[in-house]
Amino acid sequence: MAGPAHAEARLLSRILRVGLTIAVLGQIAWSFRPGPSAAQPEFEAEGRALYEANCSTCHALGATGTPNGPSLLDSGPAAVDFMLRTGRMPLANPADQPERGQPKFTPAQIDALVAYVSSIAPGGLPIPTVDASQGDLALGARVFLDNCAACHGAGASGDSVGGGQIAPSLYEADPTVIGEAVRIGPGLMPTFGPGTIDQAELDSLAAYLLWLRDNGDEGGLQLGRAGAVAEGFIAIVVGLGILILVLRLTGAKR
Repeated sequence: MAGPAHAEARLLSRILRVGLTIAVLGQIAWSFRPGPSAAQPEFEAEGRALYEANCSTCHALGATGTPNGPSLLDSGPAAVDFMLRTGRMPLANPADQPERGQPKFTPAQIDALVAYVSSIAPGGLPIPTVDASQGDLALGARVFLDNCAACHGAGASGDSVGGGQIAPSLYEADPTVIGEAVRIGPGLMPTFGPGTIDQAELDSLAAYLLWLRDNGDEGGLQLGRAGAVAEGFIAIVVGLGILILVLRLTGAKR
């Protein structure tokens, strides 16, 4: 009868030894795991503090939205970065229409806010990568004229789109902001996915808009960069007006 008991004891001993070995190896492996850097918790803490102080009143602590502001769930890093980078958020008055202005936060603070919002409201589009140096100006001009000029004007200087809405000038936009606007479609702007404007076209669009921004108007006033028609019209109206004024001032009195 001692035989089976002895065999059972030996089996139990083996199980305990194997279990202990696995536990020791697991502990050793855990000790070599990459630990979080000191900067990461600090970065997350900064984003949370900024969000709670500047965004949570309208968007709620959990980014689920309130009557004063929409939910940020599924908004995505691109949308959050765009609104912060262009100074459209945060608003002093929730009833105001978001308009481009100076950013309220530093680039590092914006990165922290985007990271924190993404952690509590995952999903949405990532921040696009746009390389204007890889763009083609001729292609960029065609993309702009086909998709953007109707609202932003022939020279990208901005225009009214009706209903009190303004399509802003694009001269202040950097490549990242251009890419974000194209992909997320802020405000009344439609969304242009890769099926409509692919990566090469997006790079070229950014290159063209930067070219418009950086090349001055040697001929005089910009006049919306609408071309010779607008310039000729202004010249005729102003020229005729001056001529009529001179004739009236110098004409003989009866």
